Amino acid sequence: MADYLVKSLIDNGMFRAYVVDATATVAEAQKRHDTWNTATAALGRTLIGTMLLSTSLLKGDEKLTVKVNGHGPVGAIVADGNADGTVKGYLQYPHTSLPLNTKHKLDVKKAVGTAGMLTVTKDQGLGQPYTGQVPLVSGELGEDFTYYLAKSEQIPSAVGVSVFVEPDNSVKVAGGFMVQVMPGATDEAISRLEQRLKSMPMVSELLLAGQTPEDILKLLFKDEEVKILQKMPVAFKCDCSKDRFAAALASVSTAAIQEMIDEDHGAEAVCHFCGNKYHFSEDELRAIQQKAQEK
Repeated sequence: MADYLVKSLIDNGMFRAYVVDATATVAEAQKRHDTWNTATAALGRTLIGTMLLSTSLLKGDEKLTVKVNGHGPVGAIVADGNADGTVKGYLQYPHTSLPLNTKHKLDVKKAVGTAGMLTVTKDQGLGQPYTGQVPLVSGELGEDFTYYLAKSEQIPSAVGVSVFVEPDNSVKVAGGFMVQVMPGATDEAISRLEQRLKSMPMVSELLLAGQTPEDILKLLFKDEEVKILQKMPVAFKCDCSKDRFAAALASVSTAAIQEMIDEDHGAEAVCHFCGNKYHFSEDELRAIQQKAQEK
């Protein structure tokens, strides 16, 4: 079944809740970057968190970039998200596999590290992008996205992100939720939610048991009135192209392009985000060089 995200409003606007099944999205990222198990969990959680942020904070053609760098073994993680629910991302060291933590789970905290920052840059098409930055508080990433929303966006929230990885490094399930506390929420309603969150299994466990995003919403808000606002497809999608790489090459010095022609007899560009490769022949490089000289 294709990945999708559910947006909902609870009890006439006390809470706004988002739940997503992002299994195919994270599986696509795993395949493209050949990530090993702990790296898969770290990248997958970042992609899910980015998706939850972008579908809740953006509209139209706006986009955002999330950078996580806790100086752990996976290095820096970068993810881009759009209002339409598409994401793309990569990490520095995809071949990271660590021993399980004390709870016998993938040790995402150790892989990501905690000596660093989570940075979110929003491009709302206004010329100057807005950047918010918070220190990593856990390295598990769900708590870190929660902390970012509270500190940088002033939205009290709860974020849960999880990925279940098979022994062969493939992704079995992946998903997440985000609950935002709205100004009209009562102390009693917040307290009820907090208790449920404490006892709630990880989203990956619920998805493994066959639960849907709608089922997970019912688990979070048992007796409250849940109003589904939207069900939207989500996916891993990269907007790279040969033309975009050609434009980037045109900004390189003509001497550097000549060096590619003389020494390598061509060039190959690789997209960080999706791993797609684009080959440029000597003739294509000469045409790019000519264009650059005419500017």
